[in-house]
Amino acid sequence: MKVSISINGDKVSRDIEPRQLLVHFIRETPGLTGTHWGCDTSNCGACVVLMDGKPVKSCTTLAVMCEGHEIRTVESLEVDGQLDPVQQGFHEQHALHCGFCTPGMLMTARALLDENPDPSDLEIRTAISGAICRCTGYNNIVSAVRWAAEHEAAAKQEV
Repeated sequence: MKVSISINGDKVSRDIEPRQLLVHFIRETPGLTGTHWGCDTSNCGACVVLMDGKPVKSCTTLAVMCEGHEIRTVESLEVDGQLDPVQQGFHEQHALHCGFCTPGMLMTARALLDENPDPSDLEIRTAISGAICRCTGYNNIVSAVRWAAEHEAAAKQEV
């Protein structure tokens, strides 16, 4: 079956098996390997991408379900050498260790801040509750999202 999906603004087309998962389509077709494939059960959250701005777990989403939708992966965050504030926040607040959960956490945080530019710590924790991090204990991740929210707000005030 032929499927065409917009990934990070580029239309990607390919003949696929109807049962192919979005995570595999993303990693194999355009070769974007930032989206991690972890548990295959939607428990770990490492595979989170944005579909029309909303986080979805690509390990349990069929690629054919994404035709006509805009998919954003972690590769879309950095633009022209400028890190997204969420990426910068993860760096500044030491919110990554092994890095396996990081792409999903970054995309989940980006979706949260797009919807709610000033989330509380509880709202941040609720947003990332669908992702498992075995290294950080989540405190640094919450701090990183808070850092990103504060720096985005400051940048908007400067404009």
